[in-house]
Amino acid sequence: MNTEKNVTEAIQYRRSVRVYDKDKDIDPEKVRKCIQNAVLAPTSSNLQLWEFYHVTDSEVLKELVEACLGQNAAKTAKQMVIVVARRDLWRKRARSNRDFLLKNIGDKPREEYSKREKFALGYYTKLIPSMYAEFLGLLGWIRYVFFWVIGLFRPVYRQVRRSDLRIVAHKSAGLAAQNFMISMAAIGYDTCPMEGSDTARIKKILNLPMGAEITMTIGCGIRDEKGIYGPRFRVPFEEVYKAV
Repeated sequence: MNTEKNVTEAIQYRRSVRVYDKDKDIDPEKVRKCIQNAVLAPTSSNLQLWEFYHVTDSEVLKELVEACLGQNAAKTAKQMVIVVARRDLWRKRARSNRDFLLKNIGDKPREEYSKREKFALGYYTKLIPSMYAEFLGLLGWIRYVFFWVIGLFRPVYRQVRRSDLRIVAHKSAGLAAQNFMISMAAIGYDTCPMEGSDTARIKKILNLPMGAEITMTIGCGIRDEKGIYGPRFRVPFEEVYKAV
């Protein structure tokens, strides 16, 4: 019998669970499948500038508990998933997109490429490098001023500095994290995205390179009966919903 929740049910079931049942384990393979759902999330330019570290090793979990400041959502978690933004991998991911496009185009001569095919290839071989290439942050500011001037005369994309592109990468990683948590809720597994953590220590524990950035550390398990600290509170919908 299929007891998996539908989307609305999963969203309503999902809570930030602070204490997990110590007697109930979760299946690592099921968690892995939820991470497979995470990578289907929308992502800027399809660059997929993310990585997911699925932690099941007890010793690594102990280190992560300390890095998460000893909070219960980490201390009682059966597993953890660390969502990492990898803006620094833009060259590799752009090449992957280019190679995928070329594979689908096939062996036909370049002069037979459609306008859409030419545009898509140019996007990953010319536009993306022009947007992501950096030199001590200076190129980003040059792009910013250039597009700001153009923006005086017509609408233009303005998120072109290094700080802007960091935000873009974290937004995509955040969308993937939500996919993951809703997928977990759908199968009756619980999660808690933890903001309070020492991200520098987490990077060291996972042996991440300098360019990697922690987007979210997520504790996973099955909720204890006291695992949710109170009823759900949301400000009135009318306060946040604006019909235009």
